[in-house]
Amino acid sequence: MTITLTEKAESRLQSFLLDSVPNSNQPIKGIRVSATDGGCNGYEYGMEITSSPKPDDVVIEQGKVLIYIDAKSAPLLEGMVIDFVEGVIESGFKFINPNATNTCSCGKSFSAGDCTPKATPCQ
Repeated sequence: MTITLTEKAESRLQSFLLDSVPNSNQPIKGIRVSATDGGCNGYEYGMEITSSPKPDDVVIEQGKVLIYIDAKSAPLLEGMVIDFVEGVIESGFKFINPNATNTCSCGKSFSAGDCTPKATPCQ
């Protein structure tokens, strides 16, 4: 399982993770990445800060960031690159997903052809 963070995304996520830990006695936090039914194209990207994986999560580490990937979402997110863009018109995390056959204009929603049988079915 591979999800890659660009240098900018990793730096921004490290900042978020450090800001979310009020003292050093708290567990190390990471991000959970998922694809859920929804959005305007069938699937919607999800990303949240968490301190522990769920039992079926795939866990990878990129630099100093722990990434927890929902097992049902893993086939849809395999090979994805997460970038962070900062500009006048658009700022935020950008998902570059080789499995996406179509994306919406905001980049937060995608479709994956026949919905990949190993992944969460489209509804």
